[in-house]
Amino acid sequence: MSSLRSRADKIRQILRKTYPQVRTQLHHKNPFEILVATILSAQCTDKQVNAVTRGLFKELKTPQDFARVSLKRLESMIRPTGYYHNKAKNIKHCAEALLEKHDGKVPCRIEELVRLPGVGRKTANVVLGAAFGVPGIVVDTHVARIARRLEFTAQKDPVKIEHDLMEIIPKRSWNDFSLHLIYFGREYCRARDPKCPTCPINGHCRWPGKIVHSG
Repeated sequence: MSSLRSRADKIRQILRKTYPQVRTQLHHKNPFEILVATILSAQCTDKQVNAVTRGLFKELKTPQDFARVSLKRLESMIRPTGYYHNKAKNIKHCAEALLEKHDGKVPCRIEELVRLPGVGRKTANVVLGAAFGVPGIVVDTHVARIARRLEFTAQKDPVKIEHDLMEIIPKRSWNDFSLHLIYFGREYCRARDPKCPTCPINGHCRWPGKIVHSG
């Protein structure tokens, strides 16, 4: 475990230099907006979500607004994000739950967040980190893929991956580490056609599928 932590520390140092400033790329002005945006981001790019929420948050601003809007209207507004039937239901029910149980305020504890409709640990950790600065590891497809490639975990279940990473990454770095891997996964360690020859952490990666030469 100590050697794993040591290698993780070296990789974290390189990623911090590669991406000195990281933050969620979902546009938001408050905890409720990041909650809605994160629910919409499932199976959708941040860019597409931001395009949708630009108009969405002008018309619907509060949990009360989302609870009152018709399901059909909400579906039409979020349709470009995909899976809009389920997302609309989850967002409406989530807004209703916030009003009924939390006075319309987004809770800042993971135990309460994951009880909201449509909110799993990934969404909860995004909200906690972006809105409240609470340490958490967000396991999206990039984080899961890279963690396995770097042999930080052998798991496929996101919750198990999260706990494996919590063992080797200092708590104070959980939020930034997740974002570093997301940035890194988009630019270098892609699912297809990874840019291994120019990868900044190439020397610390033992992934068998590594591409040795470019071209």
